[in-house]
Amino acid sequence: MTRISPAIIFFIVLVLACGQGKKYHHTAHSTPYAASPLLQEIEAFQKALNTSFANPETSPLPDQYRKDFEGLDFFAPDTSYVVHAQLKRMPNPTPILLPTTTDNKMQVMLYGVAHFTLNAKEYQLNIYQRIAPAFQVQHEKMLFLPFLDSTNGIETYGGGRYIDLAVPQSDTLVIDFNKAYAPYCAYSTKYSCPLVPRQNYLRTKVKAGVKAFNPDYALELRK
Repeated sequence: MTRISPAIIFFIVLVLACGQGKKYHHTAHSTPYAASPLLQEIEAFQKALNTSFANPETSPLPDQYRKDFEGLDFFAPDTSYVVHAQLKRMPNPTPILLPTTTDNKMQVMLYGVAHFTLNAKEYQLNIYQRIAPAFQVQHEKMLFLPFLDSTNGIETYGGGRYIDLAVPQSDTLVIDFNKAYAPYCAYSTKYSCPLVPRQNYLRTKVKAGVKAFNPDYALELRK
């Protein structure tokens, strides 16, 4: 009977252990796909956005693109792009006007500044709150985060992307870049969209959220 050396046995056990521990994301702190509420939440966001884009009453897509629409192109969900930021609120915020892609202006307040680490570097982003008519009370509970990054014009819309955030109860703000979406101006010229302030440029690639719109992508999905 042939004896198997202890070294070979150790190697076999190591291979089996690695195979059983394979993660959906190749990062040290990710959890298995089926067990991660964060990943399920990202998938729900993508599904809701696709549903909105498929609906003619809510879609920014022109008819010729919507009729063959099968879904937006997203980066693969990645929980390393979910950051816990330290929020420094403005003590006495005053209204400011953000320029848009048209002659219109959007009235907002600088709600605060979010400080966080992403891709092993420290960043900060201005967080805004829209000033809307009194009957639109939902805006009082929502924050607006426009940002630019190094994927713009290549993998994502050149004008940057947005993230909607709920007003936090504490000084910690969870920013999930997997929920970054492109402004409606990325899909049609009939919309007026706020321009991203230059100070909200992240000098890194945010490979999360919605990718640049490709009208042929719906056809690619059918192949």
